[in-house]
Amino acid sequence: MRILLVEDNPEVGRQVCESLESALYVVDIAEDGREAQFLGESEPYDLIVLDLGLPGIDGLSVLRAWREAGNQVPVLILTSRNTWREKVIGLRAGADDYLAKPFEMEELLARVEALLRRSTGHAETILTCCSIELDTTTNRVTLQGQPVSLTAYEYRTLDYLMRNQGKTVSKTELTEHIYHQDFDLDSNVIEVLVNRLRQKLGSEIIETRRGLGYCMGNPDHAP
Repeated sequence: MRILLVEDNPEVGRQVCESLESALYVVDIAEDGREAQFLGESEPYDLIVLDLGLPGIDGLSVLRAWREAGNQVPVLILTSRNTWREKVIGLRAGADDYLAKPFEMEELLARVEALLRRSTGHAETILTCCSIELDTTTNRVTLQGQPVSLTAYEYRTLDYLMRNQGKTVSKTELTEHIYHQDFDLDSNVIEVLVNRLRQKLGSEIIETRRGLGYCMGNPDHAP
């Protein structure tokens, strides 16, 4: 899953980015409001972590611009403004959650996980498909109860497909959600990743729909 982190404090940005990447998220960083607004409007993020006190354009203005343009990506506000009035203003501007500084990284990760589950229609922390289970809190994958070792990119591919079960996901969409913005979209890396997952999890688990993409958990092909 791909996250935009909007934070003008380099040290805070570094710490949050490292925590998110250690949880196997893909993270792009914007350090001012104008860059944040542009990226939020032009890139397909799964979630945005947004600081309010930004140079150029403040975070609330950026958030309002996204919502007015119809961008419904989940937004977690991250700010040192800790009064209830500021929280109300942020939530009414279109934020989905609010975390005040200073904060514990574990709480940030928990809120990110919860927002992503909600946005993809999953109430539980464990995603299941046939005999595969993926724990979004520990990044642990099992097949028939046995642990499966995956690389970071294999995990991200499986995670995205399992969150979108029954839906045909194109190669471009997969690439946009598991790699950073400057990745070469013409690469055949997605085919390689899918083939590796089939080798580890079963050849029938991911269906190829020629000219369209991949589908996992298709009811017509369930065992």
